[in-house]
Amino acid sequence: IGTLAPRPLLTAVGEYALTSAFRDRRFDPIRSNEVPHLRVAVSLLVKYENCESCYDWSVGIHGIIIKFEEHGTEFSATYLPEVAKEQGWNQQIAVQSLIRKAGYNGSIQEGLLHKIQCTRYQSSKHRLTYQEYVAVVGHDPLKHEKKRNRFVFF
Repeated sequence: IGTLAPRPLLTAVGEYALTSAFRDRRFDPIRSNEVPHLRVAVSLLVKYENCESCYDWSVGIHGIIIKFEEHGTEFSATYLPEVAKEQGWNQQIAVQSLIRKAGYNGSIQEGLLHKIQCTRYQSSKHRLTYQEYVAVVGHDPLKHEKKRNRFVFF
């Protein structure tokens, strides 16, 4: 959940936290009893650079955004820097997977690979557990808000 467009960090983090917690259709919304067990990770994307080819990036260092057009249809997709490394992919497998993620179901040939516009980027990833969050804010919002029958985290 996120965006590749620049956003003010202060508001964007809260908005995407709520979206991922309650509106991501891939998962059931979180319940209050799950909150103490949550971990949050935020990747801030930096150092965008145009690639010479769709293989002009390094696994484990760069994320990539691909864009291409085929038969009048535009396709695009991205993987964060950690995805290829975590999956054990090399560049070729990662690019093929990203082409499929973009929704393209045709044959992946050299001609298609040469059409791909590729942008590489790096990320600064930060993680926080609920307990660490409580330590930072100085109180447990669950206990504080439970008394008032409300749950407010942001």
